[in-house]
Amino acid sequence: MITLAVVYHSGFGHTRKLAESVADGARSLAETTVHLIPAEDADIAWDILNASDAMIFGSPTYMGAVTAGFKEFMDKSGKLWLKHQWKDKIAAGFTTSGSFNGDKLAVLQQLAGFAAQHGMIWVSLGLKPFDSPEGESSPQALNRLGSYLGAMARSVNDSPEVTPPQGDLDTAYFLGRRVAELTARFHAGR
Repeated sequence: MITLAVVYHSGFGHTRKLAESVADGARSLAETTVHLIPAEDADIAWDILNASDAMIFGSPTYMGAVTAGFKEFMDKSGKLWLKHQWKDKIAAGFTTSGSFNGDKLAVLQQLAGFAAQHGMIWVSLGLKPFDSPEGESSPQALNRLGSYLGAMARSVNDSPEVTPPQGDLDTAYFLGRRVAELTARFHAGR
């Protein structure tokens, strides 16, 4: 049995939808407990985070960085950093923005650096970029934005009613499943 926490901040609802897909992917592995934790609720969830075997972090990309709401969570975790309470936990990340690029890679690097500060073990997406013979990206394609460090999505509209494309949701699901599988293997000593 493994426990995984998905900690995310969502400005317009898109990152929440990705977090739900990540959680669904992790839950698809038998004997996996998943906690969805909005970053703003972390103050009531530190015990859950400390007990988790893995954490997947998610934030929208705002101005090439995580949101202020997610950064506040990062800063508050400093008290745990002092004791290295998250050392050797598995970690991964995901992000979304309104443009195809939008400096999403900078956010994934920020999340990976945050995990490294805590002594965590970062898991990449583990997918090659989508490559069609026509050279065009399909909204239905897995890893259509070509990320390696974590899952990326393009959320076109600031309206919470607009869902990220299915391919991006499927990529988030894939990330959740991958982290759960690797965490289970890690804890089984394989």
